[in-house]
Amino acid sequence: MFKVTEGFAMENADLSIAELQACFDRGEQTAATVCEAFLKRIASIDRAGPELRSVIEINPDALATATALDSERQSKGARGPLQGVPMLVKDSIDTADRMMTTAGSLALEGNIATQDAFVVQKLREAGVVLLGKSNMSEWGYMRSTRACSGWSSRGGQTRNPYVLDRSPLGSSSGSGVAVAANLCLGAIGAEVDGSIVRPASANGIVGLKPTVGLVSRCGVIGVAEPQDTVGPMARCVADIAALMNVISGTDPEDPATAAADEKRPSDFCDALQPDALRGARLGVARECFSGHEGTNGVIERAIATLRKVGAEIIDPIRATSLPFFGPLERELFQYGIKSNINAYLAAHPTAMIRDFDELIEFNRHHADQVMPYFKQEFFEMAQTKEGWDAARCVEVRNELRRLSRTDGIDKALSEHQLDAIIAPTEGSPPFVIDPIVGDHIIPFGCSTPPAIAGYPHITVPSGFVHGLPVGLSFFGGAFQDFKLIGYAFAFEQATHARQSPQFLPTIP
Repeated sequence: MFKVTEGFAMENADLSIAELQACFDRGEQTAATVCEAFLKRIASIDRAGPELRSVIEINPDALATATALDSERQSKGARGPLQGVPMLVKDSIDTADRMMTTAGSLALEGNIATQDAFVVQKLREAGVVLLGKSNMSEWGYMRSTRACSGWSSRGGQTRNPYVLDRSPLGSSSGSGVAVAANLCLGAIGAEVDGSIVRPASANGIVGLKPTVGLVSRCGVIGVAEPQDTVGPMARCVADIAALMNVISGTDPEDPATAAADEKRPSDFCDALQPDALRGARLGVARECFSGHEGTNGVIERAIATLRKVGAEIIDPIRATSLPFFGPLERELFQYGIKSNINAYLAAHPTAMIRDFDELIEFNRHHADQVMPYFKQEFFEMAQTKEGWDAARCVEVRNELRRLSRTDGIDKALSEHQLDAIIAPTEGSPPFVIDPIVGDHIIPFGCSTPPAIAGYPHITVPSGFVHGLPVGLSFFGGAFQDFKLIGYAFAFEQATHARQSPQFLPTIP
């Protein structure tokens, strides 16, 4: 077991955003001292020690930014509750500074964005200190049909901080691991299906995949526009609400955000009520459960807790017939990944590759570095697809929306008069990392229905199996994010299930 005891960060292992602001207000810390402590912690356990490899790049201007924010606080006061908060953003999100945006790929090494992604712009305006970029599954897990979660040719293999030989899961794996290991107070991930909620569950933190449209996707390398979204990852639900207050908003460059205007709450923190679950009707999506007795046991105890705090449980209900990464969804991703990468590269002319075809060729010519374990057969299938507006693509999109909405979540909510649906986020605890064979995914869990529908989904720690975290999911209808945050907060306050990771080398 690795033990780290240096400085501010370890002494305040579960510090929340509000608690950090209180430290600032009392003069006990400054943004600069906190930033320096987190950078030292990254050096000691991410680059050395257990070598989590969750941070792909350090922001060389982080400390200078923190120092400037301290001067501003002294002369003008704080901008708001996020000033001086150290955070990471996923490596698929543009930052107009000296950091690269590469989606984990050596093919984009040297790509420096000239404009912040909208979400990064909002974070900077709020006074966040960007410590760096988080590692991720290369190209959002969409290069091969048997990829390894958390592996990228640029960043290497991200490791689960609870048990180091276990998978961190999902594309936003670096964000999840960094938050869990206290390398930052919060992080921004991005999801097309499970890429926020799965690593959040596997790493014992809270993750919110918002309704598509609440948070802009501009400046983010995505996979498939109807499902792509950016979202917050943090150690507590209150921090999720605080981050949503900052990152949600209308972006003229992302039309989906305009449709969300009337649905966006004025303050997500108003949802943080300990009795939010009292009287809530929650349906249990039993089709999302696997045969894993450990995970199922944790979730059954969570359901008992929900009843105890006043929720009405309707069990069972059926929310979906869609399998995780089923054939229709994979087909949509093949259209989407080609379209998204081509659009991103067209808007970033300084990148050394110009289009999807050149990316495939780069990978072939640098196979020893880029493809030492698994290849790019998913890219090659996508290469044969027509454009995003092709008749077959439109047909697939419409069918997926029917299955996930009309005959899925919307139907379940209406038939049972539900406020939300609950299920295990994952079908089993995290599996052993295996770059040769790829992820050993049990095809259960509940990320797919709300992902395809574009609906909100939040996961919150609910317990452990052999020291590995298990997350409980709440998902529901469009723009029910506020309500789900409230349910997750009430459950969190009733259980306090999260525990800090111990960096065990393997299961004892």
